[in-house]
Amino acid sequence: MIKQDISENQVKLAYLGIGSNLGNKINNIEKTKFKLGQYGIKILQSSSYYESLSWPNPKNPKFLNIVLKINTNFTPSELLKICKKIERDIGRKKTTINSPRECDIDILDYENRKISGEIFLPHPRMHIRNFVLFPLFELNKDWKHPVSKHHIKTLIFSLSNRDIRSIKQI
Repeated sequence: MIKQDISENQVKLAYLGIGSNLGNKINNIEKTKFKLGQYGIKILQSSSYYESLSWPNPKNPKFLNIVLKINTNFTPSELLKICKKIERDIGRKKTTINSPRECDIDILDYENRKISGEIFLPHPRMHIRNFVLFPLFELNKDWKHPVSKHHIKTLIFSLSNRDIRSIKQI
């Protein structure tokens, strides 16, 4: 009999970024939340919806984004696999990087840890993305970046004026 490390079964706190810029965006995000629940992932908080320009090509349809604060028993790798499956279930197809999509799920932060390898955490570009920082700030005004240790307010104030002005809470 293999003894499982007690820490393996403990509930972990994580933040997920969810976005959509194709189809019924709100419906896509709500379906994503429902499917996460079907895997036993508990949503503790959900931010408001935020509308932002598509990145990196602002000519693509605008995105709706939210951030979720979740509890999970899954490891980061397991959580990533579930997120990729849900993206496909919602309608995401394999296309060029950053092309419009029905569903995009990013693991932003997992237990405030730095992880490299199959998955990179915290999300490597989260600190420069208005559509991540604003909804994350709504959920946790005291959050600090696991690597840089910068407070979320510092990261928001580091954004360009254009990035600050171009996002809208719905």
